[in-house]
Amino acid sequence: MTPISFFSFVGMYDKALDATANILAKGAAHAAAQGVSDADFLGWKLADDMLPLSFQLSMVINFSKSYTARAAGVDVPAALPEDLDVAGFQAAISDAKAFLATLTPEQFAGREDVPATIKLGNVMEPTLPIGQWVTGFATTNIHFHLSIAYAILRMRGVAIGKADLFPTGL
Repeated sequence: MTPISFFSFVGMYDKALDATANILAKGAAHAAAQGVSDADFLGWKLADDMLPLSFQLSMVINFSKSYTARAAGVDVPAALPEDLDVAGFQAAISDAKAFLATLTPEQFAGREDVPATIKLGNVMEPTLPIGQWVTGFATTNIHFHLSIAYAILRMRGVAIGKADLFPTGL
């Protein structure tokens, strides 16, 4: 990746974390005003056969760290525990942003053609060049989980809109 790609890639994930923090705060406030516990709030689903809000939040946070770490060739930070409450998710978002701030363009330089094999649940284990993996899968996947979190909150009546995905501006 060129340095401009690094700034686009890491900056995009940082903004996804900002959006996640924003919709999480608004969703938690809405749930609290309705008398909904953190556990019930984090258990909200878009459909019965889909994974809950807590899973969607975890994926955005975990992937923002693990995808960038793999692309940079550094150790992948530990995944989040499964039992986080709202405050735990807020802290995890801050930690993920701090991790992204440690990455440098030099760590990504010349790595666009390095093959990466990533196990995706029990579904597949593709090997792709890092550059293709970042642009073709990783970024799409983070935005998928952010979009599902957004949709869960909207479905439950949380007053959020498109602008809430850009809380720090464009």
